[in-house]
Amino acid sequence: MSMNQPIASAVSTGRCRIGAKSSIDALKKMEAKLVVVASNCPPDQYDDIRRYAAMSGTKIYEIKGTSWELGEIVGKPFMVSAIAVIEPGDSKILEMV
Repeated sequence: MSMNQPIASAVSTGRCRIGAKSSIDALKKMEAKLVVVASNCPPDQYDDIRRYAAMSGTKIYEIKGTSWELGEIVGKPFMVSAIAVIEPGDSKILEMV
């Protein structure tokens, strides 16, 4: 099953932080319930996401697409390397990972 629709739904109906830096910030504040990461997320940012996710007990889901594709999924005209889901809204994304 594709995760595209649940990701888009979480962004449109819930509360999410878009971008690797914002996602890392949400992890540091222990706000994130899930972090979705693009397959080509910069290694230094991915390492930080992994480190802070491990400290906070937050799951990470890596999509098979690039940051351009993740940006397209969430309706942004730019690259998005990571998204932190704070509140999933109507999305069932937390149950799917």
